Amino acid sequence: MRSLNVIGKQGEGEFVANAAGASNLSPVSAIGPAKTAGIIALVGGATILGAYFFQYVLGLKPCPLCLEQRVPYYLAIVVAAVVAFVAAKDAPPALIKLGFALLVLIWLVSAGLGVYHSGIEWKFWAGPTECTGELGSFGGGDLMKQIQTTSVVRCDEAAWRFLGLSLAGYNVLISLGLAVIAIFGFASARKS
Repeated sequence: MRSLNVIGKQGEGEFVANAAGASNLSPVSAIGPAKTAGIIALVGGATILGAYFFQYVLGLKPCPLCLEQRVPYYLAIVVAAVVAFVAAKDAPPALIKLGFALLVLIWLVSAGLGVYHSGIEWKFWAGPTECTGELGSFGGGDLMKQIQTTSVVRCDEAAWRFLGLSLAGYNVLISLGLAVIAIFGFASARKS
């Protein structure tokens, strides 16, 4: 059976629909690259604000690995804001695609950091000695130096869990979700 294809535009995204009503229009591509990048920046910013809420309002001090997981967010928020700006100004599609490709890479690194930290929390592998394992003894040597260099917040114990996932686990899910959105943003940029 042959299908009738209709090609058109909706918002900033292109779509193809056949006679049966199916289309290749994803919700992300329908809004265009500028808004897609804006959504990535907003979700990344909201996630960082959530981390600050846990830290400053609920009093859950971040471990060194928690702080490292924030770095990709800081970078991705800036990159997404720049991509949103240049896409709104009709920059060359190749530049917009490069920005989304960079976002995909950043979010995959962020997810990897979350998997690494989650694995340490679940005792699948050892973590950095500065925040996991035995604290060691404080006998002998320079006691003040030992106290100053010993981390009190442990990386191998989840301070909070919801539905079995720690904050590091949620970072994995959020980062992978944002990577998928960035992939759709890449695809929604007009061809060069």
